[in-house]
Amino acid sequence: MKIQILGSGCAKCRTLTAVAEQAAHDLGLQYELEKVTDVKRFPEFGVMFTPALVVDGVVKSSGKVPSLDEVKKLLS
Repeated sequence: MKIQILGSGCAKCRTLTAVAEQAAHDLGLQYELEKVTDVKRFPEFGVMFTPALVVDGVVKSSGKVPSLDEVKKLLS
């Protein structure tokens, strides 16, 4: 599974990264994490608001930091 966090590296982006890693760990998933901080790449994903969570190329969340339980559901 490939998890990508799109954002500038702000506090919300770092929080989303930590929540996504915790959720994947709790679910026992094998994953690769990529932080996409280049704003020029955001349109590739159709993302207008960050932070965004992308799983295997599909945008699962954008513009907010979902809770740990929400991220677990998005990764399942």
